Amino acid sequence: MFSIIIFFATELSYNAIEDASVWVRNYFGYFYLYLGLGCVLLLLGLAISPIGKIKLGKADQKPEHSFWAWIAMLYSAGMGSGILLRAVQEPVFMQQNPPYSSDLPTDILALEFTFYQWGFTAWAFYGLFAMVVGYALFVKKRKVKVSSTIENFIPSKMARNGIDVMTIITTVFGLIAAVGLGTTQITGGLNHLLDADFGLATTLLLALVISAIAFYSAWQGVEKGIKVISKFNIVITLALLLFVFFLSDMGAILSAFAEATFNYIFDFIPMSLALGDYDPGLIFLSDWTFYYWAFWLAWAPFTGIFIARISKGRSLRQLLLGVMIIPSLGTFFWFSVFGTSAFQIIEGWGTYNNEFSNVFSSIFVFFENYPLATLLNITTILLLISFLVTSVDSAVFVLSMFTDRGKKTPRKSHRLLWSVFILLATIALILLGNIKPDIDVLQAVQKLLIITSLPFALFIVVMTGVFLNDVSKNKKR
Repeated sequence: MFSIIIFFATELSYNAIEDASVWVRNYFGYFYLYLGLGCVLLLLGLAISPIGKIKLGKADQKPEHSFWAWIAMLYSAGMGSGILLRAVQEPVFMQQNPPYSSDLPTDILALEFTFYQWGFTAWAFYGLFAMVVGYALFVKKRKVKVSSTIENFIPSKMARNGIDVMTIITTVFGLIAAVGLGTTQITGGLNHLLDADFGLATTLLLALVISAIAFYSAWQGVEKGIKVISKFNIVITLALLLFVFFLSDMGAILSAFAEATFNYIFDFIPMSLALGDYDPGLIFLSDWTFYYWAFWLAWAPFTGIFIARISKGRSLRQLLLGVMIIPSLGTFFWFSVFGTSAFQIIEGWGTYNNEFSNVFSSIFVFFENYPLATLLNITTILLLISFLVTSVDSAVFVLSMFTDRGKKTPRKSHRLLWSVFILLATIALILLGNIKPDIDVLQAVQKLLIITSLPFALFIVVMTGVFLNDVSKNKKR
């Protein structure tokens, strides 16, 4: 229905979404900030508490996947193409437009704020959901449904079905946002690489190809499809990272990484509350932090359930600390390498004329300053496709579990239907972001996600309360 409405009333749909997003931002924007901080502190507290000893499965059960396979799958599903989309553009934007005044060098402040938007809070949203769903799935032996986490608290079947539908809608919007952005970046990369002018038709064709590959991967299942592609993603990503690292100023990168990480941890609470000198203002928060928190919340259902699904045999402590700390540090180093290198390139130019300002082409412009630029750009395009495939296939698998009565291995007919639905919704979103010359997919995504994530943000509070009550009762027994 959403796709059909946008196909036939694109501009009207965009205006309605814009008005609704302003309302949500004005009344609930800061709620997103407080929720993010609360999730981080809660998960750290639970990880070091006796609750952290609870195992997802039987007491003697070993983890189903090796540590590195587990990290590869959760990282591919949880971040994916976003780190390529923003690798250069975001740190440079923060350097050129500092979010607030600070005694820190602008380079370090830029990295620190980038870490803030990609760090503990994002993974806390995922980890919270993975913990609650994993507990319901492997300890309470319930079905793979979000409503399973609160079924004793809400007896009404209709209300529980409504929660599952809300989760599905939130998941779909988060996913199509990622695919819409990713395919647009691939088009930008092809234009830069071939000096061409590919447009809307190419982006739509890419969405079709990615959906088809993702369907095949989801059809094969976790072991034969998702796991194999996830490992490939991590290997190629590490190769790109190390190539840039070793051909750049390694000392400056390591120094910036250490300093920015220290300041991020030290400033985390005032940044999370936008207090005093750490308040960038409502407009900046709306364009960046509120949007990011909405994005992570939209991805939390399918990413959290996917992480729970692959975490059988691990303790809650392993799950929470592993999900929050390891991917965050990896992301910090990624942005330190690309951000610091970009800062030095700009310094070498002497002047900056927004060469890295386009979010869809910045990384390709960046690679022009390194040997084997063409190979690097082709590799990046292939990696973008692969990351998008792993995001879509894991989401298709999880959505199929939702709609196939909560089965851990859903029927393949559900995987086919969800692949088609996601393709149609992605096409609708891409059209939504191409109705005016001054509107792009990113702006459409930002507005849409701030709206669709709100009900789920409110539900997370209830879900967490029910989980804590359930765990405390079991501990007393």
